[in-house]
Amino acid sequence: MTGSCLLLAVAAASGQDRPFCQAGLDTGLSTEAFFADWQDDPTGTITFEAGSVEADIGESPRVVMSGGVLVKRGDRLAGADSANYDPDTMSLSLDGQVRYQDPLTQIIGRSARLSYSTGTIRFEGAEFQLGAGSRGSASELEISEQGTLHLAGVTYTTCPPGSNDWLLVADDIQLDTNEGQGTARKVALRFQGVPILYAPRLTFPLGDARKTGFLAPEFGSSGRSGNEIRSPWYWNIRENYDATLTPRLLTERGLQLGTEFRYLTERSDGTAEFEYLSNDTLFGDTRSYLEYRHRTLFENGWRNLIDFRETSDTRYFEDLGGSLATTSITHLNRIALLDYYGRTWSFVGRMQDYQTIDEAIVPEDEPYRQLPNLRVSASVPDRWLGFRTGFDSELVNFDRKVGVTGWRFDARGLVDWSLEQPGWFVTPTVILQHTRYDLDNTEPGQRTDPSRTLPIASIDTGLIFERPMRSAGDWIQTLEPRMQYVHIPFREQSDLPAFDTIEPDLNLVQLFRRNRFLGVDRIVDTDQLSVGVTSRILNSNTGEEIFSATVGQALYLSESGVSLPTEELAAIETSDYIAEVRFLLYENFNFEVGHQWGDGQIGTTRSEARLQYRPAGNKILNLAYRYRRGSLEQSDISWSWPVASSWNFVGRYNYSLREQETLEQFYGFEYESCCWGLRAVYRRYVSTRDGTQDSSFGLQLVLKGMASVGTRADRVLERGILGYSRSTE
Repeated sequence: MTGSCLLLAVAAASGQDRPFCQAGLDTGLSTEAFFADWQDDPTGTITFEAGSVEADIGESPRVVMSGGVLVKRGDRLAGADSANYDPDTMSLSLDGQVRYQDPLTQIIGRSARLSYSTGTIRFEGAEFQLGAGSRGSASELEISEQGTLHLAGVTYTTCPPGSNDWLLVADDIQLDTNEGQGTARKVALRFQGVPILYAPRLTFPLGDARKTGFLAPEFGSSGRSGNEIRSPWYWNIRENYDATLTPRLLTERGLQLGTEFRYLTERSDGTAEFEYLSNDTLFGDTRSYLEYRHRTLFENGWRNLIDFRETSDTRYFEDLGGSLATTSITHLNRIALLDYYGRTWSFVGRMQDYQTIDEAIVPEDEPYRQLPNLRVSASVPDRWLGFRTGFDSELVNFDRKVGVTGWRFDARGLVDWSLEQPGWFVTPTVILQHTRYDLDNTEPGQRTDPSRTLPIASIDTGLIFERPMRSAGDWIQTLEPRMQYVHIPFREQSDLPAFDTIEPDLNLVQLFRRNRFLGVDRIVDTDQLSVGVTSRILNSNTGEEIFSATVGQALYLSESGVSLPTEELAAIETSDYIAEVRFLLYENFNFEVGHQWGDGQIGTTRSEARLQYRPAGNKILNLAYRYRRGSLEQSDISWSWPVASSWNFVGRYNYSLREQETLEQFYGFEYESCCWGLRAVYRRYVSTRDGTQDSSFGLQLVLKGMASVGTRADRVLERGILGYSRSTE
């Protein structure tokens, strides 16, 4: 128990009340806060109940209680068939069916002796229950006033009475709350009666304290790398520093060493990870990976962030990453950032670089380094007559080994006037934007200092209607039309570079942006009218959204004369239609669909749909479909479903309809009992960009309240099954 204490005050011959003893047992077999109650309340009331009491106040005073004895203090009880108090030795002996109970702990023993002179309580033949889920036994259980707990002949488990599916057995365990650690000797961990772990001596932390030592090992197998064994070792360096060293043996490649170092100070925290594989026998060279993350929050409101990643080769994640997501990584981001956000102004300064690890990307298509990128913004927070003014500026140096490089300065001033009332809003906005370049490595005849100044005007307006639905008295339906008009005049921009500007996918957010491009190197000239309408069905009592549907389109009232260097000008009158639908069915079905399509023979450009059926926490079925014209078409099904009282069938099947190839599939079973669980998962997936597939098998044994042994199969299930949760932890 935590902070529980039994205090006895017995009237001796002198008539003085003597504090007799205090004792407790932590739910993790810890004696932390053992004597807290006595220190906080040394005069607590003690109640004695006994069938009969005999007191001898002569030369050898003694108090004998029999016929059933009950001692109570607050919510703590101690009882026995009989009790004997000896003032000379200042001890209380309890015999016959000794019981101790508090809100978190129960102890049953043959006998107990509570000594005030030594400040100890000792149980013989004790059985204990800690909290709601763990129990054990000890031939001897002794608790000292110094905050130590000694148990001899110990067994411990989280299984319920009558079941010992897993059992921790030790000759003796010593718990020292002053040192915050425990020591166990001759320890064996048994599963289904079979020893799976033995150690002549173990030390471990008490409660949440950290302790240097080995963590549970992990085992697995991979078709390309062979069998795998990980044996993490945790190093508690200082209170705010620690590290984990993880040797990883890959039988087909060699021994890899992984290191994670963490630190935490008053205003900073960070993590450094390094992986090193000497002479990969399959790859033919030494391989490594470095990742460093840091954050500092200064007292004056400034913040510093660092995120740096680097790998030795372009195939590192394909061979050693172990997931489908890592095979699609094309760049590693490296950034150092310093920013400040105040009430009226903000500053962001960053240095950003990338390591390109996709060999298919040519140097001309690699992203630019931004060394540095400085941004200053300011605004007036108090609106005068509804007007808002703001200013944004950015200065960037774009650098790369090939192509045009140089500086770009961009500044824009904004004034808008927001008129809002219940049911409607109107927001006219005027922007003046100026961009100037100072370029190097330009083509002959190309200007080195081009510039552009543009006025931008827009008006955004919308209405919100709502009505109660007669067929369902608690539901409200809304109708929310929105319209935005944008006017941007033409400016020649073909002599401007395209450092970081792209044309993003069309979506409902992009539909109502003023510029069709993302980035300031191109600002398209337009007379654009964006129109959209949303309808929702809401529960008026809870505010929960039952249904929502949105459809929109942009109308181009004039031809555009601006494009990216790699694109040709095209006369288009409208954008594709964009539609999104989300609704909740019968509290168990969730359905989402997004669709983009054009007029005439253009057809579907992009489509995504997902259906989730989840009638219970352990019952999940996900169906998904993704389509991008000329790029991908995939179907996906994943599930976690009970097939018996304690068994779950889990799996995922991700298939490319375009390549007619399975991208990832895994199947497995989970078993869960009251105190342990088992996961077995077979997986096959595309592991390289050229389509090479790999397979693996993972087996994970979870002993609840103790450890997880084997492969972390739960990580595969969490990534692959939307809504999956680790119920066996």
